[in-house]
Amino acid sequence: MELQNTVKEALNALYHHPDDTVRLQADRWLQDFQRTLDAWQVADNLLHDATSNLETLIFCSQTLRSKVQRDFEELPSEAFRPLRDSLNTLLKKFHKGPPKVRTQISIAVAALAVYVPAEDWGDGGIVNWLRDEMKSHPEYIPGFLELLTVLPEEVYNYKIAARPERRRQFEKELISQMEVLEAFASWLRLKHGIPGSVLASHPLVLTALSSLKSEFLSEAAVNVISELIHYTAAGSSSDVSAQMPLIQVIVPQVMSLKAHLKDSSKDEEDVKAIARLFSDMGDSYVELIATGSDESMLIVNALLEVASHPEYYIAAMTFNFWHSLQVVLTKRDSYLPLGNEASIEAERKRRQDAFVPSYESLVSLVSFRVQYPQDYLDLSYEDRKEFKHTRYAVADVLIDAASVLGGDATLQILYKKLVEAVARCGNGESDEWCPAEAALFCIRAISNYVSVVEAEVMPQVMSFLPKLPQQPQLLQTVCLTIGAYSKWLDSASIGLSILPSLIDILMSGMGTSEDSAAAAALAFKHICDDCRRKLCGCLDGLFHIYHRAVTGEGSFKVSAEDSLHLVEALSMVITELPPDNAKRALEALCLPVVAPLQESVSQGPDILNKKSARELTVHIDRFAYIFRYVNHPEAVADAIQRLWPIFKAIFDLRAWDMRTMESLCRACKYAVRTSGRFMGITIGAMLEEIQGLYKQHHQPCFLYLSSEVIKIFGSDSSCASYLKNLIESLFLHTTSLLTNIQEFTARPDIADDCFLLASRCIRYCPQLFMPSEIFQPLIDCSMIGITVQHREASNSILTFLSDIFDLTNSSKGEQYLPVRDSVIIPRGASITRILIASLTGALPNSRIEPVTYTLLALTRAYGALAVEWAKESVSLIPLTAVTEVERSRFLKALSDAASGFDINNLTLPIEEMSDVCRRNRTVQEIVQGALRPLELNLTPVS
Repeated sequence: MELQNTVKEALNALYHHPDDTVRLQADRWLQDFQRTLDAWQVADNLLHDATSNLETLIFCSQTLRSKVQRDFEELPSEAFRPLRDSLNTLLKKFHKGPPKVRTQISIAVAALAVYVPAEDWGDGGIVNWLRDEMKSHPEYIPGFLELLTVLPEEVYNYKIAARPERRRQFEKELISQMEVLEAFASWLRLKHGIPGSVLASHPLVLTALSSLKSEFLSEAAVNVISELIHYTAAGSSSDVSAQMPLIQVIVPQVMSLKAHLKDSSKDEEDVKAIARLFSDMGDSYVELIATGSDESMLIVNALLEVASHPEYYIAAMTFNFWHSLQVVLTKRDSYLPLGNEASIEAERKRRQDAFVPSYESLVSLVSFRVQYPQDYLDLSYEDRKEFKHTRYAVADVLIDAASVLGGDATLQILYKKLVEAVARCGNGESDEWCPAEAALFCIRAISNYVSVVEAEVMPQVMSFLPKLPQQPQLLQTVCLTIGAYSKWLDSASIGLSILPSLIDILMSGMGTSEDSAAAAALAFKHICDDCRRKLCGCLDGLFHIYHRAVTGEGSFKVSAEDSLHLVEALSMVITELPPDNAKRALEALCLPVVAPLQESVSQGPDILNKKSARELTVHIDRFAYIFRYVNHPEAVADAIQRLWPIFKAIFDLRAWDMRTMESLCRACKYAVRTSGRFMGITIGAMLEEIQGLYKQHHQPCFLYLSSEVIKIFGSDSSCASYLKNLIESLFLHTTSLLTNIQEFTARPDIADDCFLLASRCIRYCPQLFMPSEIFQPLIDCSMIGITVQHREASNSILTFLSDIFDLTNSSKGEQYLPVRDSVIIPRGASITRILIASLTGALPNSRIEPVTYTLLALTRAYGALAVEWAKESVSLIPLTAVTEVERSRFLKALSDAASGFDINNLTLPIEEMSDVCRRNRTVQEIVQGALRPLELNLTPVS
């Protein structure tokens, strides 16, 4: 009684106390209370207590529900019947509400049924028990119906800590009781094979269908029919014939609703429900519809009616159908049963021709939806975001149409809309630009489907562009359209003659608004990429634009991020030049970038140290792009050699600053990647620099840059000496930093990059890495860090270990097996135990896949020995947590892996072991307490 009062007081404080601190304390106390054994009785008592207020009832029903779901195993076996009877009493008590309380109690009863086998409920399990209760107490049916609805949903609720075997058994129990069920739509989701012929004459199906004819659509009836539609399409295509009797009953009834789509007297919710049924039919029967039969075209026409609805959210219900239909019509697999090529081609043409009018209509029906609303500038942030999403969705539909009609044919339809829109431009209306912008947006959307040899419409489109008003949003779309058709411009006979006028438009875009400048910079990149050969003779003009953008001189509004598009653009044009010209052009490209860095360095250490990272990285990032995209290895190697004194000064003076170092290492990475072996002495100086600085400043990016160097120079015997020194120095220092799990948690980026580098060493220079003194300390270090909660760091460690276990997969790996085994075998039992602990709760659920792979790779490498290690580990777990049967299935999977079975077929028993050990907090704590993964790596291995 005292505890009950304390719960009431804590709830009162949580909901009504003015002090935040008191509310927080009450919340923590209540959460802790929910985990106690007393919570069962207290929650039950307060739910039966007539004086309990709504807050108490909601909290206690949630508590009882979560206790049944997660902690049912706390109770002795004889507690089941009293608990079931108490919950039944509560279900009857709250049969008329409050709904939140009744739902929680229903879920609790359903969760109880997942745990407790049918024979313990009596003949037929919970469903028969429930049927008898409903017969005996018809007045409580509303409460029982909710329970009936949630029952099948709980099959797939993994909050319930039941064992996988029992969960499967529960699913079978429910399926066997299908014929007694009333909560029809929910039960159909179990998707077992009731034949369509049975359901077609089922009273519940006929009742639901007949209710479509009533003046007001019943939501329940719509849900049932929707679920039936999905049900008929749930199996393989061979099952469709079995469901045909049901399909033939459903389709005419739904089709009879078509007239209501345009009935202005119909409630919008009813229209939405009808549209949903048509969309469900389209999505579910798309393969039947794709045959192009007369019946299927009736459904397509109805879906066009839905797509034409003025309300976007109703029209958009069909968008998935148009995409799915396009996929079926265009993918080769759809026609393979026809046999020979001629038949396939003939049928494909027949079907696509059948749907041409539908997709032509669709283009006209959706294209207007992308037009800017008149009040766009007054819209809220959320409404603008929603408008953008609408445009993206419509663009996807246009792409689907272009896939069926062909890009050139779709362009013809959209061009007519552009001509109409351009005619309206200049007539004085305030929003005169909107239709032209909408038509151009649509034309841009299908650019990848328009052929590069199209010569009828595209020249006309391009001729319109310079004449359009330079309104910011319209100019932005004009720029993006120019960029989208860069490949066409390269192929078109008029491409070279119109490029100057188009580049003038892009320059206008760069000077008009930030958005149009971003679009113009992106378009400039695409033009320079695809038309680079045409532009080689125009470098002076291009450099003029580039210089204005990167120096910020003049009226350009190009942001630092968008200026990188121009750096990339010029770099790609320079790539097309012959070597001597490229070298001079590269110097010109670097000049406006290096000048501000040179000035910063020349101002001395004090000023350089006080600068913000951004003041330096904005220039360094441009170098990264230059080194990445100028594909002239010797010229780039020459440039980095000349720039090295400036880079070295920044390394020396700013090594404490992570952002600047990341930017500088990225630039060096691309220089190394492009120049390769032309880098000569510069690479040695660079590695010496980062090797020394890493010991002082521990920047993870130094490890990342070293990974790139290993990838390119790892197999070069002339580099062996200094690469060996590099990796030994970096790994030695890293292992001295990461000596316990707390250090891994504090420095996850170092752990991540360290083990990425180690994996690179295994692949590219095992001859330097495997025999080195650092190999064993790095394995010990990995054992400490496996259970770090940081996802990337943990995954890198697991990848490193699986690379070690899979050593024979690498070309030179075989010869290092004795070295590997001398380190792994003495630690094998500990590594196995840490991996099993990670699988069973030391790492989050989302990490199961890489842990499973690593464990199987270890088992494959060490065979029966690894199975013994696993047996030792699982034998530590008490039988209260894992039964002998569950252990045996797990060990059998490992034994099969050791015998050479395909490991892809062995993951299920391993995942089930994980599921069993994580089923609730108590079990997880028992398992982790038995395996104690963090204690294993503290004992040195002799």
